[in-house]
Amino acid sequence: MKLVHMEKEHERHYAALSWAMFKTGVLGYGGGPSVIPLIRYEAVTRYRWLGDDEFAEILALANALPGPIATKMAAYLGYRKQGTLGAVVAVLAHIMPSAIAMVALLSAVNYLRDNPIIQGMIAAVIPVIAVMLGVMAYEFAQRAVKGLGKYAGFGFFLIAFLLLQVIDIQDAVAIALFLGYGAVHFKLLAWWKQRKTKGKGERVNETGGGE
Repeated sequence: MKLVHMEKEHERHYAALSWAMFKTGVLGYGGGPSVIPLIRYEAVTRYRWLGDDEFAEILALANALPGPIATKMAAYLGYRKQGTLGAVVAVLAHIMPSAIAMVALLSAVNYLRDNPIIQGMIAAVIPVIAVMLGVMAYEFAQRAVKGLGKYAGFGFFLIAFLLLQVIDIQDAVAIALFLGYGAVHFKLLAWWKQRKTKGKGERVNETGGGE
């Protein structure tokens, strides 16, 4: 009885994982950036496989690694839920809709490319994707400010903007730099507070000694 229950539980996990990744593959028009809010909704909001913090960490790591970001996220979610087989199922469920559609519509590409109706549909989808990415970025920014503090948070936003838009370095390099700093952030913060406390104590002792 217990074995049957476990098998049914595994089947439900695979079904939920496959359906979630299938939807992200079908609805994620425009590639990796447009898929991320959809994957976040399925993994964090709907099924609660991950928390926001873990999702942000995995997103940063996926951005730093080569290859399509959506398939890396799908593979991680599948592996986290059901191991290696889960990773394979999740990736296949995510990429198969696009692969089948590409094969089926390949003969009509030349016709559809210049069709005004198709162009209008594409133009209508782009603002929706922009809003979804903006909402996700705003929520991540709120969490960053809450974790780092207002001044440090805005300072890091400015540094990231300068690195990516002004200096124009690779995304992976910027992510690696911030991950490296994040690894020692709390140690540096504790050292700075200890130094300030020690400095105040020395000033109090000097004042007391003068009296």
